[in-house]
Amino acid sequence: MRILELNETTTSNILESLLKRSPNSYGEYEGRVAEIIEQVRKDRDKAVFAYTKQFDHADICANNLIVSQQEIDEAYEQVQPELLSVIRKSLVNIRSFHSRQLQNSWFHNENGIILGQKVTALDKVGVYVPGGKAVYPSSVLMNVVPAKVAGVSHIYMTTPPGADGKICPSTLVAAKEAGVDTIFKVGGAQAIAALAFGTESIPKVDKIVGPGNIYVALAKKAVFGHVSIDSIAGPSEILVLADETANPRYVAADLLSQAEHDEMASAILITTSMELAQKVSEEVEGFVKQLSRSDIISKSLENYGYLLVAKDMTTALEAVNEIASEHLEIVTKNPFETMTKVKNAGAIFLGEYSSEPLGDYFAGPNHVLPTNGTAKFFSPLSVDDFIKKSSIISYSQEALEQVYPDIVQFAECEQLTAHANSIKVRFEDVEK
Repeated sequence: MRILELNETTTSNILESLLKRSPNSYGEYEGRVAEIIEQVRKDRDKAVFAYTKQFDHADICANNLIVSQQEIDEAYEQVQPELLSVIRKSLVNIRSFHSRQLQNSWFHNENGIILGQKVTALDKVGVYVPGGKAVYPSSVLMNVVPAKVAGVSHIYMTTPPGADGKICPSTLVAAKEAGVDTIFKVGGAQAIAALAFGTESIPKVDKIVGPGNIYVALAKKAVFGHVSIDSIAGPSEILVLADETANPRYVAADLLSQAEHDEMASAILITTSMELAQKVSEEVEGFVKQLSRSDIISKSLENYGYLLVAKDMTTALEAVNEIASEHLEIVTKNPFETMTKVKNAGAIFLGEYSSEPLGDYFAGPNHVLPTNGTAKFFSPLSVDDFIKKSSIISYSQEALEQVYPDIVQFAECEQLTAHANSIKVRFEDVEK
């Protein structure tokens, strides 16, 4: 990995490079995605089945679109008991964490005025799960559990089938364990369109969540407004902030844990120690030779891998906050103290035994995180993403009488006389 001195120019150049990976930078695909969406809106099931045949080479129709109970039972037979045990342990942790995020409705009553907030779960949510070569049962858990904890009534999952019309067993088992109501064998932009607008077989939902390829990301972007979405996710990222106390072998291993995702993944070390940077570089070189996805890792590191040496921790933290990485590991002498100075990060891992994959699979916090610098204004997926809030307002006659002239004045200032009148008519006798 390349070792560079960290300064304003370095940070600026890296940010420019990283932001080019955003789905917002792939306009050439938008026309094709728009075409797919429009076709699904027009022909509904017919279009969904045709695109599934074209892209996934699977013969799907109304009779086999929904995963059957028999298929789920067969999936349980194929999944190793040890993996099922791990999925269930992970579920306990994820549920426990997200249960702490629950919000309650509240009301305040004083002097004839009742104000409050009513919290209501969304009714229907669609969860997209990648298929094909990608097998992500962990993503199923992370997207479904907060929706279940929030109280969502109906959770529908879509995932592309293989050419044989089957879904990966571990994906089906994870979905069943997490509480998905219905699983549809459809993927790609056509799945997003079906969930957004509804077809004869697939219901229209209120919100769509879950990761996918560039077509899925752009489809979610295109249907936003017709439905809500979680985010338009970009490639995975990890940033490790370390000082001279860090173990270079651990740091190198953690950087590669994200670099193996795909060739556009980003792996960055920011450190105050040139010696650490050099040792990490050596460790990375050794690991790459023995890891199964070495070709992808090498390309990822070539494109978006950096070992940055800062003159001091203040400079390092400025870069950390500017990059606003999806995953941030802090491996310093006092990581909790360092963490208090971090403003922008999707998930923060503290200490040398809090490796990023812990968050991907098991700890409990959600692994659906803001990417491409959006941690400056977005948060991880949570229970909050599956609820909506209604404001409650109730005034007694006496309470409104105390303030109605103020409201009338405000309305008349804006020349909205009907607004003013709707208040004044209640006090016509008073004004006479």
